[in-house]
Amino acid sequence: MPEEMSDNVFKIIVATDIHLGYGEKDVIRGNDSLVTFEEILENARKHEADFILLGGDLFHENKPPRRIMHGCIALLRKHCFGDKPIQFEYLSDQSADFKHCQFPTLNYEDTNLNVSIPVFSIHGNHDDPSGQGNLCSLDLLHSAGLMNYFGKTTSLDKIEMSPLLMQKGDTKLALYGLGSVRDERLHRLFVHKNVMMLRPKENQDDWFNVFVIHQNRAKHSTTSYIPEQFLDDFLDLVIWGHEHECRIDPEWNSSQNFFVSQPGSSVATSLSEGETAKKHIGLLQIKGKDFKITKIPLTTVRQFYMEDIVLSDTELNPADHDIARKVETYCSEKVEAILEKAGTCLLHF
Repeated sequence: MPEEMSDNVFKIIVATDIHLGYGEKDVIRGNDSLVTFEEILENARKHEADFILLGGDLFHENKPPRRIMHGCIALLRKHCFGDKPIQFEYLSDQSADFKHCQFPTLNYEDTNLNVSIPVFSIHGNHDDPSGQGNLCSLDLLHSAGLMNYFGKTTSLDKIEMSPLLMQKGDTKLALYGLGSVRDERLHRLFVHKNVMMLRPKENQDDWFNVFVIHQNRAKHSTTSYIPEQFLDDFLDLVIWGHEHECRIDPEWNSSQNFFVSQPGSSVATSLSEGETAKKHIGLLQIKGKDFKITKIPLTTVRQFYMEDIVLSDTELNPADHDIARKVETYCSEKVEAILEKAGTCLLHF
């Protein structure tokens, strides 16, 4: 997009599933999630983003350890506060959009705060609301003025989503968000038409519609996922959280006529093939009804490797009287080769 048209272009850093606190007791990897979170925030400053959009699971645990919460607060204050002016207008009713919060206002419009890069986030299944008051970690960050927490549902029977309406120059953005809901319940609500996405009353076709969701995208069982065809076809782009494989390049859904971008996680949290993909965040640029996502590789992430070993494809003889020791030796050599490969990659950073 031409530089001279930047006054009309939203620039948004998009990330999901940061999982702050994963492996925090590990002597070697204990700070990995915080280090990568800082890299994400630094990219927002480097690319002069209008705001940061997070798709859930900022934290790995519902009640993050004190050190992790302190680290998150310190990083948000360090990188997201400052004198840089906000370049876009907020058009919808803040008191309605953030009615679930103790302070139903945008942090960057609070005269007591000096926010340079706003953060907007939904919650994921790891950091979802619970307990007395139905609160989560994002409620704390919102009340502290460090984040704008949206997409929280309070009804078990019906979900109505109002978009956050923003405008930059001639570009109008309608941002929808839905924090994690148990897949089976949300699936049932969709089937019974009890999920509604409200739209602006005027000039509906002028808005670029983005929906941030944190649910199973892959089909685990008949109802434990959300099919893409459940989502409204007026949407332009869906940012899909929860799935950890990085598939950030927009994928076209021809039946619903929208694109889906799956940023994936910024740290590997399970022994699965999807975690082996290179980790990225995205720079989402929107102008009018057009958009593009530029992949930004995360350089601080430890690359995860996985390899399947099929013993029948090797020269090992099952009838060998010493087969157990030889299998162990063979597997050890494979592991050592992968460790050497990982060490070589680290030297390149």
